[in-house]
Amino acid sequence: MSLPARAGFVALPAAVFAAVLWLIGSFDLPLSVAWVPALGVEFAWRLDGLSALMLLMISGIGTAVFVYAGGYLAGDPQQGRLYVLLTLFMLAMVGCVVADNLVLLFVFWELTSLTSFLLVGFKHYQAGSRKSAQQAFLVTGTGGLFLLAGVILLGQLAGTFSISGVVERVAAMPQTPALTAALLLILVGCFTKSAQFPFHFWLPNAMSAPTPVSAYLHSATMVKLGVYLLARLDPAFGEWALWEWLLKVVGSVTAAWGMVLALRERDLKRILAWSTVATLGTLVMLIGLRGEGATVAVGALLLAHGLYKAPLFFVAGNVDHGAGTRVIDRLGNLRHMMPFTAAAALLAGMSMAGIPTSFGYVVKDAIVGAKSATDVFAFATAAYTVFGAIAVAVAGVAAIRIFWRHPGVNEACEAHEGGPALVIPPIALALTGILLGLFPFFAEELIASASVAMTPGTEAVVAGLALQVGPSLGSLAVSLAIGVAVYAFWDQLHDLFERAGSRIGRVGMASQYERSLQGLPVLAARLTRALQHGRLPGYGALIVGSVTAALVAALLAARGGLEWPAFGMPSVAVAGACLLIVAGSALATALRDRLVLLLAAGLVGYGSALLFLFTGAPDLAFTQFTVETVFVIVVASVLLKLRRLGRAASLDEPAFRPLAALLAVAFAAVITVLLLVATAGPMDSSLADFFGSRAVPDAHGRNVVNVILVDFRALDTLGEIAVVLLSLLAALPLLERLRARARGGEERP
Repeated sequence: MSLPARAGFVALPAAVFAAVLWLIGSFDLPLSVAWVPALGVEFAWRLDGLSALMLLMISGIGTAVFVYAGGYLAGDPQQGRLYVLLTLFMLAMVGCVVADNLVLLFVFWELTSLTSFLLVGFKHYQAGSRKSAQQAFLVTGTGGLFLLAGVILLGQLAGTFSISGVVERVAAMPQTPALTAALLLILVGCFTKSAQFPFHFWLPNAMSAPTPVSAYLHSATMVKLGVYLLARLDPAFGEWALWEWLLKVVGSVTAAWGMVLALRERDLKRILAWSTVATLGTLVMLIGLRGEGATVAVGALLLAHGLYKAPLFFVAGNVDHGAGTRVIDRLGNLRHMMPFTAAAALLAGMSMAGIPTSFGYVVKDAIVGAKSATDVFAFATAAYTVFGAIAVAVAGVAAIRIFWRHPGVNEACEAHEGGPALVIPPIALALTGILLGLFPFFAEELIASASVAMTPGTEAVVAGLALQVGPSLGSLAVSLAIGVAVYAFWDQLHDLFERAGSRIGRVGMASQYERSLQGLPVLAARLTRALQHGRLPGYGALIVGSVTAALVAALLAARGGLEWPAFGMPSVAVAGACLLIVAGSALATALRDRLVLLLAAGLVGYGSALLFLFTGAPDLAFTQFTVETVFVIVVASVLLKLRRLGRAASLDEPAFRPLAALLAVAFAAVITVLLLVATAGPMDSSLADFFGSRAVPDAHGRNVVNVILVDFRALDTLGEIAVVLLSLLAALPLLERLRARARGGEERP
């Protein structure tokens, strides 16, 4: 791919980054264009502090990723495809974070899942890449279905799909079961997207993607979409105890468990991936905390994590590119051969470990302040301690072990540094993290605006953004001490957790996922054998039973608003028609001879025709009479012919089936109740008034019934004519035989 073409792709995220920087201080810019007005769905956009923070990470880190991809895939014929997919993904991310309509956000949400599937499976010729892409798509796609259900339910309950409108209305609504269901559905969607426990296993497996994809999607952008939506909806559900405790518990478990699982890995990218899972859990836990300090910590950690994790992924890619492996046991003392990558790793590792003078330290101070300002249960405190300590150890592995120590032998004897496109992006991002640590006031306005967006109507207290010697030093000292110990005994801890993990893994979520995939064909085969058995009575029973159950559920749900009609005596004609239908039905269930059964079943059709005739539907009555007569004559002729040939037989089914009778009675009772309820209310005359007023000016006819049949319901009438015509065609052979017999040209068969 030529340099100008690569520069053109890089220019797009760079332009978005420059535009967001230019708009800082001019946030809260709403824009709305009607999309599906009947459903209340709009192309609604809104740019506020939280959107701006996400946009800066999407575009800023995106620019670095686009530059890095040019060097990482230099000379690869598939480089253009990667750039196109990354661009589509970036546009989908931009749409997600600026959308002010839940349905619109969901559309872009699913676009990120689709493009992520293509990016994770970029090396589609490798079975591992295809499997990882499938897993990521199935997990996040299934969560997307839950999210869609929650979005629709929430929008209906709130009366709007506007995110800002939902936040305003839901905050004042009572905690009903329907609203709780919407909350839980949305949480499942967010948890799957942001790899929260128990859906955390897909993210490390997605590391089969090229390094630019891992740095962009799985550290800085896509995996934070769930966190972003939780932060958006926190003002609406923040006072709910269920919301608060679910976020605290799930986030804390994810943070602790993710870091523990990092100890099992030897692949540098997978180690970084598990630490990303832990950071996402910390963000979710912080959203569950109350107070302005928590929102400040969320905004600061979102920014800091992107600034140190993306360069560390770049470092892992450079090591793999220059040394031929990412396994930490085979790497060591690379600083002499890869000095610029070593510098980037050291700077990014300082921020990840929370060393003073780095932005990571500022964030740790903000988190400590948020935790001290609210009630945090003991497990959350312990989880964050585990997260902070192992983060120090992970930073040590990425920045010290493979560059400054020599525990292994480099697989490539002559490991080499990459070109400018491979070293400038990680150094630039890591240096930004250090500069913001030295001069945090550069980020204060941005994070304050994001905090206000997460806590509308309040002034953000950006207390954690001042570089100071305060209470966080004590917490930092504890984390550093434990982290250094974990780093020193990394190999021993790895062996311990590997032995324990091999046992736990058999019941872990990843194993359950694999078992579910293996069980799908078995389940499908069993369902096919149970449902596709080839017996028509079974199919009929399934259909009738399903419809009956659905109608019963609908009637029970609306039982408070049901009305019963005033009962009166039907006319003699209507009563006679109904008795004829009942008699035909009863005879059809009792008779065994096929010919006699057919004639008895015809009574149902003739009774229905009489009912249509005496209730004001002569056209339907005529059609029913014609079709029923032709059907009975044609089928009776066939049965008589079979009887003469000795091939006719009576039905071999039992004369009485208790379950079938019970199902028939239940279905009839439900339909009867439904019809009574439907006719109980006043008749809506709007259609009659419309046809009566428009018959003459629109169709130039004074017979309203004829106008409806010929003009307003022309297709329906055409269908009835087609039925009559087909009936004639079916009876035509019989008529020809009768005419031939009348002429004496054919003997009686």
